[in-house]
This record gives sequence, C-alpha cells and structure tokens, in this order.
Amino acid sequence: MLDDAVSGRPLVKLHHAKALSQQIGRTVGSVGQKYGNISAVLTELGMPKLNGFGSRPNYQEAIFSALERHLDQNPAAWDIGMPLRDSLRAQATEQPTYGSGVSEPSTTFEPAPLLMTSAPPLGADRPRRPAGLSRLVRKFDPAARDQRNRQLGLLGEERIFHHERARLIAHDRADLATKVEWTSQERGDGAGYDIRSFDPMDGRERLIEVKATRGGPSTDFFLTRTECEVAQERPDAWRLYRVHSLPVRPEFFVLAPPLETAVVLTPEAWRASF
Repeated sequence: MLDDAVSGRPLVKLHHAKALSQQIGRTVGSVGQKYGNISAVLTELGMPKLNGFGSRPNYQEAIFSALERHLDQNPAAWDIGMPLRDSLRAQATEQPTYGSGVSEPSTTFEPAPLLMTSAPPLGADRPRRPAGLSRLVRKFDPAARDQRNRQLGLLGEERIFHHERARLIAHDRADLATKVEWTSQERGDGAGYDIRSFDPMDGRERLIEVKATRGGPSTDFFLTRTECEVAQERPDAWRLYRVHSLPVRPEFFVLAPPLETAVVLTPEAWRASF
C-alpha cells in the first residue's frame, strides 16, 4: 500500500483497511490507528509517510519486532519510492530546459517555494523514543542510508536551489535570484554547504547545507566535520535546511548555529593518525 501511494498508482486506502478489518476481526478505525502506528515508525527509519492515517506515535512493543522481521525478510522495502521520480527536471519534461548551467535563470518554469515548518522540539519537549524504536534506528541506521543515497541528496539540493530562487523572486529580488549558486554541483563537495543564496531583505550571503530524507522531520542525519566548522565560523550566514517527506510532499525546516541548541550531536567515529 505504501509503495502504491508513493508511486502514484491508484489506491483507495479505505478498501485496504476494510479488507484487513474483516480478516482480523477488528474495526476499520482500529486498523487505521495501526496503520498510523506503522507509518510513524517507518518515518523514523527514513521511509516515506503513509498519508491518510495520521501519525500515531503511541507504539506497542510488538510493532517493533513485527516490522523488524518484515524488513529483514523484505529488503526491497527500503527501495519504496525509488528511483525518485519527483525530480523537478522530470516534472518539466514538456517545459524548456533550464539551460547549460545549474545556475542559469529559468524564465518559463520556476517552482513555488516549499512549505517551511517548525523544527522538532528538543530536550524535555521532545517525546522520548521507546527502547524498541531506538534499537531499530541503530540497526537500520536511516542517517547512513540517506547519506549513501546520492540521488536523494541531489533531489533535496535541487528542491532547495529552486526554492531559494523562487523565494527571492517573490520578494522582488530577481537580481539576487540569478546569483544563487548550487555550490556542490559547480565546485564539488567539501565547502561545508551546498547552496549559496541571499537574504532578500539586505542581500547578505546565506550558506545552506541541505540534508534530505524520505522519512519524517525527526529522522536522524549526519553532519561532517567541515559542515560543523563552517557553521561555527560563519554562524551569521550558515543554515541547515532539513528537507523531509520526499518525494511526495516535501517540506523543510531551518536550523541556525549554534547547532547544539537545536539537535543532540553524538560522535560516531574518530580519525586515528600518527
């Protein structure tokens, strides 16, 4: 059902819920709640959300072992929604191309800005992950999966590249929109940010690091040493844009330095040298 929903195939979720309710002898509403529970766990693991049943993080312990068995036995489930058909370039197949360079302004096709949401709460306001969910996150490591998925990263960067241009144009700053740079594409990785944009009010530089996921807003992600260093050196300009819920209903939130006030940073590896 999730694969059908993400792939855009015809789907009536109520039919699935009714069929399962008859099979297990539970009400349709109860089945819908379980679908919501399953969807909430899967988004924490970096998988797309199943819209229509809400996000219900009131988990029962049995759900974790059941999902673990299913994902172990069906590794192809991790590919749901892949390849990412929602690339803006694919959407514009009947539109004129953007031009020879990624920073060339588009005069005929300019996507609207993405919906910006609030960042997940931190500390006491953040609901604590159940032990079973924390174990699944450690085992399946959605942050590492997202980091290895170059196609996902490129789509997230592409979304933000066009979002920034559209945002500047909406503020009557077409002069700045033409200067937005997809840095990771034009100059390669390693700068500590992916997109160079501008503040529409005063024209100040904005250095944007994009982190993309098919999962929900609270899915874990990795930061590199260079990214953290640039965030510390340029706190006025550096911003992290967390793009989530790709590819169907992408949204994003923004984190500003110091990052320690917005996320919990945990060292995962150490470099050994002589």
